[in-house]
Amino acid sequence: MQFISISRRLTEKFSGEQFDAHIDAERQRVRELYKDGIVRSVWSRKDTGGAVMLLECADEVAARAALESLPFAQRGMLEVHILPVAPYPAFF
Repeated sequence: MQFISISRRLTEKFSGEQFDAHIDAERQRVRELYKDGIVRSVWSRKDTGGAVMLLECADEVAARAALESLPFAQRGMLEVHILPVAPYPAFF
């Protein structure tokens, strides 16, 4: 199954320095999830700090577990929404 995750950094609760302290670990974990085939695509948000990711997982529980493995998420620094998606029916 595929999922879109939309995350936003909680900049109203955490400083730029707090995000900077964990950004390298965050990027490394996203690279690991990409290498493992879980993250299929990732984009930086231009409207606010955060990311949009296309995930490939068995179910929403697995998608949530993958996102919860991110260092920012582990520290409560992200707001994350997960949307299940399917191919657009007009193409079939």
